[in-house]
Amino acid sequence: MDKENVKAKVIKQFGNNANKYVTSESHSKGEDLTLLVDWLKPQDHWIALDIATGGGHVAKALAPHVKQVVASDLTKEMLANTSQHLGSSFQNIFYVIADAENLPFLDQTFDVITCRIAPHHFPNPDRFVKEVARVLKPNGSFLMIDNVVPEESHLAKFMNTFERLRDESHAACLSIEKWRPLFSEANLMEIKSKVRKKTYVFPEWVKRTAVNQHQIDKVTDYILKADEKIHEYFHIIINEQSIDSLQVDEWMVQYMKN
Repeated sequence: MDKENVKAKVIKQFGNNANKYVTSESHSKGEDLTLLVDWLKPQDHWIALDIATGGGHVAKALAPHVKQVVASDLTKEMLANTSQHLGSSFQNIFYVIADAENLPFLDQTFDVITCRIAPHHFPNPDRFVKEVARVLKPNGSFLMIDNVVPEESHLAKFMNTFERLRDESHAACLSIEKWRPLFSEANLMEIKSKVRKKTYVFPEWVKRTAVNQHQIDKVTDYILKADEKIHEYFHIIINEQSIDSLQVDEWMVQYMKN
């Protein structure tokens, strides 16, 4: 995998589809946005960082509870669109262009850091975790939400393949078992976690990133031809050779810096 090329594809993909991520059902809604506030118990003197903010949904959820939120993203067009969308309603949200693997912030700057539905776009997840640990204050909290692959290699390969067919900016979804050592090596201690099944309405999901009908057809064909075990695990619902929906695993986890 050409890791720098992945980042270029991320900028292109999200720059071209910025507004779709503001309005996307799977990004803008979900119980996890409420749950992350419950888990973090933010305080009004905190400075928060939301990495790869996208449509700004986490920044928006945190803003009423903290002193300041820095909403960062690799893509300037995405940040500009999110800033315009949130408007003047949130005076304590500031927007910074930033690479998640090379954050432009001083050590021990933030009381809390969040990253939601984004790490699968990061080609170097180990660097991302180290950067989180570096800019987080001692006893600060980090909360991550992202899709994860099953431990079984056959299922993991299938999931990462259909994600790359749909979205060229996809780097890789990791398994929980691969994420945990990265956090441990960065002296981050797991506080709590939760795995849930997330449903994608296929027509909406595939069109969000596909550039043409040929790409949609490739994704559809790949999923339809998968074996029975894969169809069962990902709960793929098919109606007359059309895919209605599928499910993936999503992991929500909270860490504290030692």
